[in-house]
Amino acid sequence: MATETQPEQKNISDEAAKTDAIAKDIHVEKERVGQTRIPKPKGVTADSKVLWSYVIPVVVFHLLIPLAFIPYFFSWWGLLFLPVGNYIFTSMGIGAGYHRLLTHRGFDCPKWFEYTLATLGVCSFQDSPARWVLVHRVHHQHSDHQPDPHTPNVSGYWSHMGWMFVDNADLSTAAAYDKYVRDLMRDKYYMWLQRGFNWVGVYAAHALLLLGVGFGLAFVFAPENITRFTAQFFFWTVIMRTVYTWHVTWAINSATHMWGYRNYETREDSRNNWLFALLTNGEGWHNNHHADPRSAQHGHRWWEIDLTYISLAAFQKIGIVRNLVRPNSSALDRKAL
Repeated sequence: MATETQPEQKNISDEAAKTDAIAKDIHVEKERVGQTRIPKPKGVTADSKVLWSYVIPVVVFHLLIPLAFIPYFFSWWGLLFLPVGNYIFTSMGIGAGYHRLLTHRGFDCPKWFEYTLATLGVCSFQDSPARWVLVHRVHHQHSDHQPDPHTPNVSGYWSHMGWMFVDNADLSTAAAYDKYVRDLMRDKYYMWLQRGFNWVGVYAAHALLLLGVGFGLAFVFAPENITRFTAQFFFWTVIMRTVYTWHVTWAINSATHMWGYRNYETREDSRNNWLFALLTNGEGWHNNHHADPRSAQHGHRWWEIDLTYISLAAFQKIGIVRNLVRPNSSALDRKAL
């Protein structure tokens, strides 16, 4: 799924970059919307073009799902790999990398570790880091109001995946990238990923690497059945894992703004949804997150398990992660329900 606009890199001061790096809990509207139906974002019109570079991969990957029920491709170990792949690529790549680090700067770490997390996010096939962060920062600024890119107050389908398939003119300009992700666009690695189809190339390279791993394992442990084992390995570690991680991540945009409970009064319809919190290892404690966006800890109650935060806390113990942002108790007490 390729980004349409490739904005030019700009030089800015370190202080400006630091300011741009944090998506603060800013809402233009003063009142909570209360799940009132609203039109699509103003940047989406009847003349907006269909983004086939998004539509085609999503359709193709979903058309491959029935292969999972054919004995040649079915594998119990492949099915059991899904939560493992979800942890590696979604929890650490999207949850820790794209979201808690790049979008909200909820912790500090060495560049090599930041790039590792971001690259795992790229391998989830959910767009480039800059594009993902841009959309999410706009979401936080206008959550469930115009022009939130993916609010379910348009429709459940729109918030889950429909918003990706049509061009939103307000998110495709160099000005939008300069306003919302200037900090990322000044970084050579993220700028390289943003250009052309480089981030797609990284995803393709990781898929080929996993194909090679599957072939190597088959050569060692199943030499009599190399072709089938390699096909199964690729199907479950790349195709099915990607589709699985797509939907649990997209559900944070849709399900956690429709169903669940609220610990805090916020200016949008965010919910804590235990099912998708478990499936995403912590991202589903979404009302907690909207109440305190910078906090890297999304689970606030004792039962709100946040494996992504636990992992980051472990990395802090061994010195890789620093300045891990915890919940702001005084601010949250004022919002508590």
